[in-house]
Amino acid sequence: MTRRDDGAPVRWSAPQGRWTEPDLHLFPQDGHRYEIVDGCLHVAPPVDAAHDPVVEAVITTLRAAAPPDWWVCGRLGVELDTSSLVPDVTVLRPGSAGGVCWVDPADVALVVEVESAETRRYDRLLKPVVYAAGGIPAYWRVESAGTLQVYTLDGSAYEHVRRVTGAERVKLDAPYPVRVAPETWRPGRSAAGGSVR
Repeated sequence: MTRRDDGAPVRWSAPQGRWTEPDLHLFPQDGHRYEIVDGCLHVAPPVDAAHDPVVEAVITTLRAAAPPDWWVCGRLGVELDTSSLVPDVTVLRPGSAGGVCWVDPADVALVVEVESAETRRYDRLLKPVVYAAGGIPAYWRVESAGTLQVYTLDGSAYEHVRRVTGAERVKLDAPYPVRVAPETWRPGRSAAGGSVR
């Protein structure tokens, strides 16, 4: 719990009714991930040391292949009706508002979640349902073993279209042509992927 300057704990109370995005500003930047799903607060513990290097490698791969005016962002909030989620990586379409903390799902071409032991069930079961309901066309899930699961929106749900493993570069077409090698995203491996040239 956060403490005031005088050492006393900071007191707060839950909102009356549903949690909303402005309520998330009540919480400290303490490494936990605070998100809202259908008006309910979800708190994930700080991630392990292997998580952030994988996120950075995914961002590097996507940025290297990004056409002009596409944005690749880490931990950018997405407002989805009664939910406010913060994917590990978000790819924004050209013309999207840059420099904001929260974006509309209509501006999002891809969200990526990097699994950890604490978020595995959340990243596999709950988040894809919320992202699909928001109309986000592509969802990638990076598993701890260096495997990438690729999903595309089919109606109102995601369809699993590809499983990518290993260090050999594989071409994907969404959100734009990009070559990925998920094994190289793991800590201690050399980065690979990016441009399809």
